Parts: sequence; structure tokens; C-alpha cells
Amino acid sequence: MPTQTSTRPRTRLASAACLLMLAGGAAAADDTSLPSYQQALDAFQAERAAGTGPKVSPEDRAVMDQAEADLAVSMPSPGLAVGEQAPGFSLTDARGETVTLAGLLVNGPVVLTFYRGAWCPYCNLQLRGLSQSLPAIEAAGGQLVAVTPQTPDKSLEQVTRDGFPFPILSDLDATVMRAYGLYFEVPAALSDVYRRNFDLELAAYNGAEREVLPVPATYVIDRDGVVRFAFADTDYRRRVEPEAIVAALKGL
Repeated sequence: MPTQTSTRPRTRLASAACLLMLAGGAAAADDTSLPSYQQALDAFQAERAAGTGPKVSPEDRAVMDQAEADLAVSMPSPGLAVGEQAPGFSLTDARGETVTLAGLLVNGPVVLTFYRGAWCPYCNLQLRGLSQSLPAIEAAGGQLVAVTPQTPDKSLEQVTRDGFPFPILSDLDATVMRAYGLYFEVPAALSDVYRRNFDLELAAYNGAEREVLPVPATYVIDRDGVVRFAFADTDYRRRVEPEAIVAALKGL
């Protein structure tokens, strides 16, 4: 199904788990409270279980589960690993300004997160948590930047609605998603499920004939452009905790 594959060992999740434990200790010592993605996810899933949100038929749920299983097989270790050089990029933000990785790194380490689009509730949970965590990220020396396949117009709608104070960059030709080992093409059967159950047309967000997405991922990149922390998972519900990001920045 996906065109991107990787044979790198899946060490990034173990690194994330270690940093989560370190972050927990640091937070306790500093009496710092950061939002928890897991708590937000639990609340969201409880709300859906209570009867709100679309009801997906068993047949359509099977299509979604199969697509997720196929992606996990074809991309067993998605994305860059710690110690790799982060590929440079030049992308347009929601307001049409050009942003480059090289330009960002002049000002310090970069927290780079890839997300699927404004339509994705799990992405929105993560982005809200990152937005709330931005003061702690900046205090630790980091800059937060998000990359998505959606068009700048859709990103501008999202920024205006949610008030995100960090750049959202549009990867319109999928060059960056490919370079970071996160790109995959959405199967036609899954696109049909999105249309029937969620009234979602990916083309309305990404542009015509762009049924593509990134595996959600987050990196901490140091001033030299080296990946110092990595989290990527083909299970789109799993996202890194802000505490782990802040801990990684403090460890640079």
C-alpha cells in the first residue's frame, strides 16, 4: 500500500519512553505541569464511547483496521532515527511566508512535528497540547514548527480558528514527508470510508489527486541539524507527550 518503507530498527519509541520517565522526574522536581496527550485522548475516546460522533459500521471499521495493519507492515520503523541528519526544507506557511529549516536552526533547536491535517481529531488534540506547552518549549530553547500535506488556505483556517502561535507549513509536493520517511498513499477503500462516515474528502484539504498523508511524527533537531529525539508511529492515535519533548530539549 504505502510507497515508503524502512528497515531501520525501531529504537525511537524506546528513546521516547526513557525520556518520558526522565521528564516525569524533572516535572516533579520543577513543579512544572504540562498538558498530557494521553489524558486528552482518554477524554476524547470516552466522549465517543458515550455516543457522540459518527458511528462506523463493522465493515468500514474492518477496512480502517486493515489499512492500519498494512501500513504497520510496510513501514515497520517509519521516519528518521536519532543521530541522523535532518533533511533541509523550504516550505510555505499559512500566510504565504517561506520558512526554511536552515533559517530556523540559526535561532536554536527545532521541534518539528508532522500531522495529517485539520480534519484529524487526534492531530488537533496533539496540536492543542503543544500550543499550551509552547512557553515551556521556548524556555528550554526550542522552536515549534508543524508540517502537514494540507494547503496553506486550510492551515490559515485552522490557525485562525484555534489560535496556534507556531508556524504550520504545507508540504504540497510531499518532498519533505518523503525525505523524513513518513509518506504514504491512502488506499482507495479507506478514502471511501472517510467519505461515507466522516464526510471527509482529502482532496478538499490537500488538493486534487493528493490522497497522501504522513505518519504522525515529532523530532527534536539540534543546531547542527542532527535529530536528537524522534517519535513516529503508524498508529495515528499515538503521539509523543509534551514532557518528553521538553526533556529532550533540556538534554541538548
